[in-house]
Amino acid sequence: MIAFVSGPVAALAPDAAVVEVGGIGMAVQCAPNTLSTLRVGQQAKLATSLVVREDSLTLYGFADDDERQTFELLQTASGVGPRLAQAMLAVHSPDALRRAVATGDEKALTAVPGIGKKGAQKLLLEYKDRLGEPLGTGGPAIGTPVTSGWSDQLHAALIGLGYATREADEAVAAVTPQAEASEKPQVGQLLKAALQTLNRTR
Repeated sequence: MIAFVSGPVAALAPDAAVVEVGGIGMAVQCAPNTLSTLRVGQQAKLATSLVVREDSLTLYGFADDDERQTFELLQTASGVGPRLAQAMLAVHSPDALRRAVATGDEKALTAVPGIGKKGAQKLLLEYKDRLGEPLGTGGPAIGTPVTSGWSDQLHAALIGLGYATREADEAVAAVTPQAEASEKPQVGQLLKAALQTLNRTR
């Protein structure tokens, strides 16, 4: 198993980064909040999880080991594959997910694209003894401060999660007042708000 990759970032896409490791470009699928911390040409170290399928090998990358372990634990529930697990981590930090499960917070799970009310209830039951207790004492669930380019990052993140360009445009417009009211807009928190507006309109 590839536990982590470390090296200069060679390229960035809406849902992936290419990290050069020993002269080889490793394509790593990442959630938007992880991608927002990376810059082309700068060194990066990502915890990784290799997902093996009959027709593919996909490397998923995370900011730290906690995210990676949570990603792998999320997939132990029936019906949860790597893409849905990554979407859950795009919306919530590992601790926010643990808190949601500990408190039986359905709304937190239904904020994730692809999870409805019944699915959330089922997952809360399945995760109850798997994710463990929250480690932190609260605070913002997700988000990496970025001083500029938040709208481009948010738009790319929504496209990466499977939304149409028009839907992404509308969601970015909907959260613009929230972003402009903050000195340091946080892509993760804006993504959560954008997903909630999209869920309401679907």
